[in-house]
Amino acid sequence: MFLEKLNWRYATKKMDPSKPVPEEAVAKIVEAVQMAPTSSGLQPYELLVVRNTEKRAAIRPVAWDQAQITDGSHLLVFAAWDNYSEARIDAVVDQMATERGGMNDLLQGYYDRLKAMYLPRSDEENYAHAARQAYIGLGFALAAAAELGVDSTPMEGFDPEKVDEILGLKEKGLRSVLLLPLGTRDESGDWLVNLKKVRKPLSTFVTNID
Repeated sequence: MFLEKLNWRYATKKMDPSKPVPEEAVAKIVEAVQMAPTSSGLQPYELLVVRNTEKRAAIRPVAWDQAQITDGSHLLVFAAWDNYSEARIDAVVDQMATERGGMNDLLQGYYDRLKAMYLPRSDEENYAHAARQAYIGLGFALAAAAELGVDSTPMEGFDPEKVDEILGLKEKGLRSVLLLPLGTRDESGDWLVNLKKVRKPLSTFVTNID
């Protein structure tokens, strides 16, 4: 049951380097991120799957020395567009036209209005909007990993500029937003593994407006 899987997952603190995540599972998690919804269907972020041990070793010191980055077998990096541009939006429109039977006035008009709204905004405002879309992808990745029995740890605790430099993201017009190591929990060395999951009760967390 899906909710049982969500209860099983936790932010794994200790991963076993000798137990890599199968590539088939990683591919499914990546596909789940690809399928995540984004504002106006722009998908204004990219996903990097870092298997390279040297790159992950370089990232670890600029991510609060969190061991999961190197003890896990894969590191997902969610990197948002640094800004919206006419070319980036047009590329989305062109793909939609190609895959949905051609351009039409409704499609063109919608994205022309979108460009009129987005393009005058500051780089930072547009980046912040794109970064929020990456968080939706993170949610899908966490849920997919749980469903597949893959351990993961979402991370905001890192120096984005240093990660961007290590991965060459600036040259691609991208900025790192989130890290998600994937691996297999080491139950013998993880202080968090056996602790009860604590969440606010529904009575205080949810307000029903009927």
